[in-house]
Amino acid sequence: MPSAITNGARIRTNTAAENAYNALDTANRSIALRQLRLSTGKRINSAADDVAGYITVRSLGERNSSLKAALNAVGDATNVTNIAQDGLDNITNLIMQIKEAVASAASGAMGTDEKVALAKAAYRFAQQIQTIVDSTVFAGRQLLDGTFTASFVIGSRADNTLLTLGIDLSTSNPELNIPSNNFDLRLVSLNFAGVTGLSLASLNDVSATNLGIFDFSVIQTTLTSISIALTNVSKVASYLGGIANRLTSQEDALKSQITNYNAAISRIEDADVAKEQLELIRSQFLQQASIISLAQANQTPQTFLQLLRG
Repeated sequence: MPSAITNGARIRTNTAAENAYNALDTANRSIALRQLRLSTGKRINSAADDVAGYITVRSLGERNSSLKAALNAVGDATNVTNIAQDGLDNITNLIMQIKEAVASAASGAMGTDEKVALAKAAYRFAQQIQTIVDSTVFAGRQLLDGTFTASFVIGSRADNTLLTLGIDLSTSNPELNIPSNNFDLRLVSLNFAGVTGLSLASLNDVSATNLGIFDFSVIQTTLTSISIALTNVSKVASYLGGIANRLTSQEDALKSQITNYNAAISRIEDADVAKEQLELIRSQFLQQASIISLAQANQTPQTFLQLLRG
């Protein structure tokens, strides 16, 4: 702390001038600091500004980066569920049209030629199911061919243990096709509720000489199997719907957390513009006062030299 020392009538050491110079240097550093904070918008520009605050801000920033990465992963998972659900909706509509064709063929008013025509039309729908399965793709991976599984990082604990959400559309997932325990939408192996020898490919085998699955003796089984298959597809859609709801909740939670972390970082790191401007004006006033005081203190030795001139 500077003190007002006059040192009597000494000219070798000008303590008053040194005090004024030190005050000027302090004011200049304060002005530089305030200008830096106002120009960057940050109160903490280096660890020297606030050691504890610097560490806290870096820790919060690291956590916030992880949350943003998790939010991106949630977006990817949402894209997967949306694309898969859209494909399943299309497949559901096609199976309903196949069922309608089979129901029409069950009518006693239908002749053999009409039944064959209905079977061939239904087979075209089955081919379209295959097309949808083949074209339902995300990031280079098939979603509906019975092989897709993926885990998405949707958060992390304090010890950096990852929190993941899995999407399992593989044939090994027991939630997807309870009656047949084999969810597979591929044309060559789609079993209707596990009924042996009954598949969509069988629609193309219907002919005037062999009605096959359109024969009156088995058409009831065909209808039942298609209905169960439709239920199975709906189960997959429901499975994805539950995941989509969870993803929506997690997305909202992550957005809220990111906002709160940004606010916490801002409170610690960002500069209070009004306060810094006030301190800048104060320091500029002290700077000017120190310059005047320094000039006056430097005139004191000149006064004492008059004693030597006699």
